[in-house]
Amino acid sequence: MGIPLTTPPSCPLCGKGEPIAFHRDRDREYLQCPQCRLVFVPPGYVLPPEEERRRYEQHRNLPYDEGYRAFLHRTLDPVLRRVAPGAEGLDFGCGPGPTLALMFEEAGHPMRTYDPFFADHPEALRRRYDFITATEVVEHLHHPGREFGRLFGMLRPGGVLAVMTKRVLDRERFATWHYKNDPTHVGFFADATFEWIAAQWGCGLEFEGDDVAVFSS
Repeated sequence: MGIPLTTPPSCPLCGKGEPIAFHRDRDREYLQCPQCRLVFVPPGYVLPPEEERRRYEQHRNLPYDEGYRAFLHRTLDPVLRRVAPGAEGLDFGCGPGPTLALMFEEAGHPMRTYDPFFADHPEALRRRYDFITATEVVEHLHHPGREFGRLFGMLRPGGVLAVMTKRVLDRERFATWHYKNDPTHVGFFADATFEWIAAQWGCGLEFEGDDVAVFSS
């Protein structure tokens, strides 16, 4: 159980300081920013790093698991349609088994990886890329505004940022949504949230299916 709120926190994406109550279950409370529409948990519910890492290590996403590869094609295919042959990419938040990076390399794209727990290569964040992918990552970010700024700053002109995460639909469906029950998931994005991000950073935006958003710089 998290620390009870005394003063509502600012939105971790846009910084607005007047979030509204959105939902509460037996484990956590959820707020929504009226400006960017991000739904997020207050800082008191964020897991300590060692517990967060332990939960990620329980994931069993293996590079040659065909089911997992089929899942990642939902990000791979839209990016391949938008980038030139040999375009250089970064798999941001690649996890312990960077399968998507391997799939891009198999398609002829040089790749770098970054993950604060499993591929902590800060030099990868000092380069620029033709495309960046973040699959099942942004819902884990404690400071999404800062991280999106960093990601867009690493894109070359005309670059692509592909984000995969399940999107908030409405308050009623959120109440029974399994996605919110993972304690490492601390931020939940709606279509309107991604539209706010695109406007904030001056990017194009297209949605691919139910859980992929593609930004173009």
